[in-house]
Amino acid sequence: MTGHRSSAASDAATGNGASPGEPVIDVSGVDFGYTATPVVENVSLTVESGEYVAVVGPNGSGKSTLMKLMLGLLEPDEGTVRLFDEPAHAFDDGDRIGYVAQQASASKEMPITVREVVKMGRFPHVGFGRLSAEDWRIVDDALATVGMGDFADRRITNLSGGQRQRAFIARALASEADLLVLDEPTVGVDAESVEAFYDLLDALNERAITILLIEHDLSAVTDHADRVVCLNREVYFDGPTAEFVESDALARAFGTTATVVGDAR
Repeated sequence: MTGHRSSAASDAATGNGASPGEPVIDVSGVDFGYTATPVVENVSLTVESGEYVAVVGPNGSGKSTLMKLMLGLLEPDEGTVRLFDEPAHAFDDGDRIGYVAQQASASKEMPITVREVVKMGRFPHVGFGRLSAEDWRIVDDALATVGMGDFADRRITNLSGGQRQRAFIARALASEADLLVLDEPTVGVDAESVEAFYDLLDALNERAITILLIEHDLSAVTDHADRVVCLNREVYFDGPTAEFVESDALARAFGTTATVVGDAR
């Protein structure tokens, strides 16, 4: 693997509740279709603890469907999906997973503060009861980690797109998640905020948080992810980012002469 992770990050994985090299997600021979036509076909891949994996592909290629299969939100027609070594559809340890979706209109209407959003990350641990001093420390640490401490008392409705996404990442950190799943998280976010957002993901990955990214921005993928899975119903490429840049997988998956730009670290 190429990329920015250090051996210290891998060693720290044990502290996050996952052993270095432990399969976080294991997809084996998976087919799935909403109708008789497959959306995902014969997909096999493994995501190990501490990896930073990006899934790319054209619109309608099955990226979001694959993500839902990995999270157990859908069950495959054929094959198996395991999440933290349990059948994904039966996995119920939700505090181990932080999910950050695309900018949703609903998030812009919630009349709550940033701190209240991040507080929700503690609910899997304490339910809806009173948070302890330690819980609040974890909330404040999560806010500081994503650079949102100064915005803690601001309503989520009054944030920019990039700030809202940082707040939702802080919520995932407050849950002490081992796996961070992001579905095109920078849609509608300005370019300057996008770069800062990906720098944050790099820093979190250095802390041995496993990152699974569904992304349309190929430049961001090649600049930041260590491994790329190129999908168009089936897997066209799965390997280090630098090898993806040099391959013809993108053109084959998109059916065009598309190229990748970025520094491919």
